[in-house]
Amino acid sequence: MLLRKTTISLIAASAVLSGAALAQDYYISLSGGLNFQNSSDNAGVFVGPFTTGTGTTIPGGTVLPDGTDVGWNTEFENGYVINGAIGRKYDAFRGELEVSYQSAGVETHTGVSTAGIALDNEDAGVLITGSPNLGVSVGDLVAAGEGSLDTVYVMANFLVDIKTGTRFTPYIGAGAGVGFVDVNYSPSATPIIDDNATAFAYQGKAGIAFQAAPGTEIFAGYRYRATTDVNVDASLFAANFDIENKSSIVEAGVRFTF
Repeated sequence: MLLRKTTISLIAASAVLSGAALAQDYYISLSGGLNFQNSSDNAGVFVGPFTTGTGTTIPGGTVLPDGTDVGWNTEFENGYVINGAIGRKYDAFRGELEVSYQSAGVETHTGVSTAGIALDNEDAGVLITGSPNLGVSVGDLVAAGEGSLDTVYVMANFLVDIKTGTRFTPYIGAGAGVGFVDVNYSPSATPIIDDNATAFAYQGKAGIAFQAAPGTEIFAGYRYRATTDVNVDASLFAANFDIENKSSIVEAGVRFTF
């Protein structure tokens, strides 16, 4: 009888301890940081024949056939990122679901070309079918970088905590998921692209956490995050573009276990 009671007590105690340990397995984290958005080589093609307006050397009414290439380069200002995640620890491993919002304003566009012809010195009327000269070059029109590249990420991450026996814990990890991307290119208040698309997303990250209190860690780190090229349509003329969406991010945040 005593052995049976002892056994039951040990099982009950084990269950309580297991529940207590389990209660410390889950966590939520919040972080924010700077988004250093990589430049984008916007590669596109005309969808159907495009008839030019009047340029400087290109006559109005010039027809560019369906599939003619068109593109330019976009530079971005430094932006910001906000991340939130819920996850679970498995000893030195962690799995989590993360939702993030990332934004970067457009700084400038350069190097507009079509059919292998540089257009920066052409009058901007060439971009609009039926337009006369507008008195401003294509290069000057697009140099004013208005607009932004915004992304909502939903990602599943896998991370490894490197135990040091101290309150400091380095970590590394990677993730994959989906990015909901909004592209707004409106140089000189001219809406060239205003479209959105969904793309496969991936990231790698590393950093170090510090246990500030029981159940509370603060951390800082770096991550590289990107989507596959974002396929969007132009607003100013009938064309389709692949926009690059790649970032380096420096971040800091806090993690609470429960």
